[in-house]
Formats: sequence, C-alpha cells, structure tokens
Amino acid sequence: MTRIVRAALLQASWTGDQESMVRKHEEYARQAAEQGAQVFCFQELFCGPYFCQVQDPHWYGMAERVPDGPTTGRMQELAAETKMVLVVPLYEEEQPGLYYNTAAVIDADGSYLGKYRKTHLPHLPGFWEKFYFRPGNLGYPVFDTAVGKVGVYICYDRHFPEGARMLGLNGAEIVFIPSATSRGLSQHLWRIEQTSHAIANGYFVGTVNRVGVETEQGENDFYGQSYFCTPRGEFVTTLGGRDDLPAQGDPYAEELIVRDLDLGLIQEVRDTWQFLRDRRPDMYGKIAAA
Repeated sequence: MTRIVRAALLQASWTGDQESMVRKHEEYARQAAEQGAQVFCFQELFCGPYFCQVQDPHWYGMAERVPDGPTTGRMQELAAETKMVLVVPLYEEEQPGLYYNTAAVIDADGSYLGKYRKTHLPHLPGFWEKFYFRPGNLGYPVFDTAVGKVGVYICYDRHFPEGARMLGLNGAEIVFIPSATSRGLSQHLWRIEQTSHAIANGYFVGTVNRVGVETEQGENDFYGQSYFCTPRGEFVTTLGGRDDLPAQGDPYAEELIVRDLDLGLIQEVRDTWQFLRDRRPDMYGKIAAA
C-alpha cells in the first residue's frame, strides 16, 4: 500500500555565529514546508561549527539544555508553525561539565518527543569528540511521530552496524543520520555504509552532511552529498551537491533536499527479503560479549 511522506534535509555552511545559523535553518524550514515537506532533519551540531578539530574548552560554552534550553524551545515553535516533524542536532549540557552530542525529535504539533545521544565517539586528529562529549546512554529510541516511526543515528555512529540494527528492531521506518563529515578516508564509505543499513534493516535512511570549509578551528572541508535511500539501498532521485567535479557548479553550495518517500515499500521489501525473520541472534553472543 502506498504511503507517501515528503521529507527534507538541509546541507548548509557555517555562517560564523550561532544566531544567524539558527535563522538560516528557520528560513529553510519554511521553504521546505512551502514545498510540502512533513519531516525535516538538520545537520550534526546544526547551529554551530564543527569545533572538534581542536581541543579548546571555549566551545563548552555552546552547550545548552535539551529540551529546556532556548534552541529546543525555538524549534518547537518552528515545528508547530510549519507543521513539520523536526530532527534537531544540538550540543547538549546535562549539567555543568557533562555534555552530549544530541538530536532532539519534535513532533509536527511542536511537542517534544525525546532525544538520541550519539553513542560512538571518535577521538583522533581532527575529531577530538571525547574531549567535548560523553558517549550516549539512552540506547536507540524510536519516536512515534506524525509521519511514522523515526530513529536517529549521528555521524560516526554509521560505522557501527549494531546500533543501526537496534533501530530496525525497535521499529524504525526512517532513520536520519545527521553528520559533519569532511574529506578523507570515510568519504569512500559515505554511499556504502548508510545504504547498507537501509538494506539490512528494511527502512529508509536520510543522511545529511554539511558543506564548506570551516577554518576557525583548524580546517575541515565538508563535502555534502546528502541523500535519502530506500530499503532496497537505492538513492531517492539524486544526491545533494558538492561533488568532486567543480565544473558542475559551486562545490560548496547549500542545498535543500526534498524527496517523496513511499513508506509502503518497507512492507514489500521485508516480505521479499525476510532478513529480520532469518536472523540468528542465538548465534551472535560474541558480538555483545567481545
């Protein structure tokens, strides 16, 4: 049975200050709503730069409470105004000195549904995330939203299939993976890992990566290429811009990506491939014990 959800992603460049970054996303959200979008995911740490290239306590000051901080409240108002489900990645302060890389999920009526905290944290040159964040401790929640069952995985998480599986077992129909991914070794994996999660678990994936070169904290060159893919692992039309071919246009251009997802395809794919039926969790003990 056909069940169309119109979904949106925004790959954006850093403006230089938090307030203008929030305003930018508010404006794009209104544009997405005008195009009929029903759910919208922002990029990782959406209202700031990706500051983890360096280890500097200065950036602790960007953290705020979720949901009791100002940005979550502002996004609740935006969700109610646009009648869209919003996935809003933020730098969360649970208490002074205790921080998480978090995504708040807000329903289309503006109600706060909950949050996911990034589980897997890199800690290597250019990605000093354990300096800034504690590993997530909320498990793999799936949120019952106005558009269906939504899960969240964040950036480096995508290298770990176990959490992607847990989201599937918990009933996710769409998994959003907001990211801040720069050019390097993982660029080759960008189109492979996340489509593989969609295939193995029979859900849609929407993954968003920022664009542009950020120099305030070192230098990171973000390559965009945001996309939606189906439970078959097929791209929904085209990827977002920032290809390796500058002749095709501005390689750092922002892009609002709006696509129609037929969630009815989930049942068809799962009935065909039966990966969930044929799992053997009784044989996987070492995965948890290792």
